[in-house]
Amino acid sequence: MRIAVVHGPNLNLLGVREPEVYGSATLNEVDGALERLAGELGIEVECLQSNCEGRILDFLADVRERADGVVINPAGLGHTSVALLDGLLAISRPFVEVHLSNPAARESFRHRSLLTPAAVGVVAGFGVDSYLSGLRCLHNHLCRHRVPGA
Repeated sequence: MRIAVVHGPNLNLLGVREPEVYGSATLNEVDGALERLAGELGIEVECLQSNCEGRILDFLADVRERADGVVINPAGLGHTSVALLDGLLAISRPFVEVHLSNPAARESFRHRSLLTPAAVGVVAGFGVDSYLSGLRCLHNHLCRHRVPGA
């Protein structure tokens, strides 16, 4: 099993950008924690961070042939990008939306995500653990819904 992990805009600045909101872990540390958990679960993760919406869409289209699902932190794109929602729907893979902070406890424009209604689930507000819980939950979901013999 392989799960794609997408880190949206500005997540390359983790550890530096507003640590009181996003925590002190760097993106490399997040990816390392995901790799370790994937090893424990016996799966593979393929991670991408991009500040460019088009690059994320290209990655999703490319990974559809090799990924069983997607864990995505859309960052600000979750509130604004119909194209990102369409890209996720187009690949026909289940996805879990994750956020380091709790968007519902922040500015009102962050309260609505265009992705949430189409997601298998959402994990938010737990820092790096949001990613790890999202990966675990998606893995469990895929195991429960796997077609025998596939």
